[in-house]
Amino acid sequence: MASVGDLWIVDFGDPYLDEPARQRPALLLGPPESFGGALPFITVVPLTTTDRGLSIHVEIDATATTGLSATSFAQCELIRSVNRDRLVHRLGNIDPVANTRVKSIVKALLDH
Repeated sequence: MASVGDLWIVDFGDPYLDEPARQRPALLLGPPESFGGALPFITVVPLTTTDRGLSIHVEIDATATTGLSATSFAQCELIRSVNRDRLVHRLGNIDPVANTRVKSIVKALLDH
């Protein structure tokens, strides 16, 4: 079962310009159960291993807890909803401090 703060490999499919593409880690912001059975979507933030030095990217270390193989960065500006069938497998989860930071940045970007 997927939960907020989980890191999953997500199949984003074919790329379009600078969008996330193919299978890559992503942070789950909205668990499937919060949408009920009628809606198959989940909200995610894709990760990248490229450090672009942006304040809106949250660094997530590669640890046994996260399941990441390399230090990664949550790309908060690329929030998107995907069908839960795009979730390939669970990697791990991030610490509450990083999760709160991601949520705060996303809220600021959405002006909430």
